[in-house]
Amino acid sequence: MTKTGVLKVAVESVTPNTKRGGDIRVTLSPRTVNSTSGFGGVLRLAPGEAVTEHYHPWSEEFLHVVSGRLEMRLDGEPVTLTRGDSLMVPIGVRHRLVNVGDEPAEAVFHLSPLAPRPELGHVDTEQPTNPGADNPDVGGQR
Repeated sequence: MTKTGVLKVAVESVTPNTKRGGDIRVTLSPRTVNSTSGFGGVLRLAPGEAVTEHYHPWSEEFLHVVSGRLEMRLDGEPVTLTRGDSLMVPIGVRHRLVNVGDEPAEAVFHLSPLAPRPELGHVDTEQPTNPGADNPDVGGQR
């Protein structure tokens, strides 16, 4: 924490989560900075790599593409995203993200509001890439 009370988390200090595919790092969350309204972080996908389909029954998801070419399927409808594009996924909308480019892709994400308990925040609608892996640890009430 800085003198002003600002909390900073370096992305490389966070263990990647690979349950749904890609390299997902939750940097700002109830666990890391005691946030109360949501959580966010960085997502990295290699060419052809995907985050499996799921939805959030309590949260909107905001995604901003830093680099690469991605395709987000929202309830099955494709939306192409490139560097500088932002997208909001409404509560309850199924979504799947794929790196459709030839280069690694990186995006920043934020979900808000928080689910009442972390285990209620994601509902998988296809088999996760690593089903035995834990969900990202965002912290909060259990």
